[in-house]
Amino acid sequence: MIQEKIKALVKQQKEKSDKKNIENLIVFLIILIVTVIAINTILGDDDKKDEAIDESTKMSSTIELNEETSKTQDSLEDKLKNILSKIEGVGNVDVLVTYSTTSETVAMYNENQKESSTEETDTGGGTRKITETDNSKEIVFKDENGYKIPVTTKTILPKLEGAIIIAQGAKNADIKANIIQAVEAATGLATHKIQVFAMQL
Repeated sequence: MIQEKIKALVKQQKEKSDKKNIENLIVFLIILIVTVIAINTILGDDDKKDEAIDESTKMSSTIELNEETSKTQDSLEDKLKNILSKIEGVGNVDVLVTYSTTSETVAMYNENQKESSTEETDTGGGTRKITETDNSKEIVFKDENGYKIPVTTKTILPKLEGAIIIAQGAKNADIKANIIQAVEAATGLATHKIQVFAMQL
């Protein structure tokens, strides 16, 4: 009788212990799931931030490049307009310069080169040396007003395609020839790519 009571008590204690273990396991699993969800949310936000930074870097680089091309074009047109208007008989002048390419900015890179050598011996007793080279390049960025902008080593100016000149004195053949010679000397364009027209009065 006493043995049965002891057995029942032990069984009851074991059931309570098992039930508590199951409850602890369920609580642990819930905490684990919540933690995983929280980590994924945080990492997802970081990825979005990185994508936004990359996008803003691309946009700022593109804006910078377009501004550079526009400045170059305006600067050359203004210089030509200024110099041509000083030639005797030319009078008022307008200049349009066209390009076949846009400005190209060459970025600065951090270059890392790793070289590893291994020697292998074949079954005939011969040896051969294997050399592996690993090159990696990373663009160098600078921080400007919260934007990552590539550090540039040089800017390759756009290639000139042609020029159109409209001048008051262009009806005169000698003045027209002088304009073509001046533009050719300043830009390096071939004469057939320089078109000169008389300005409408």
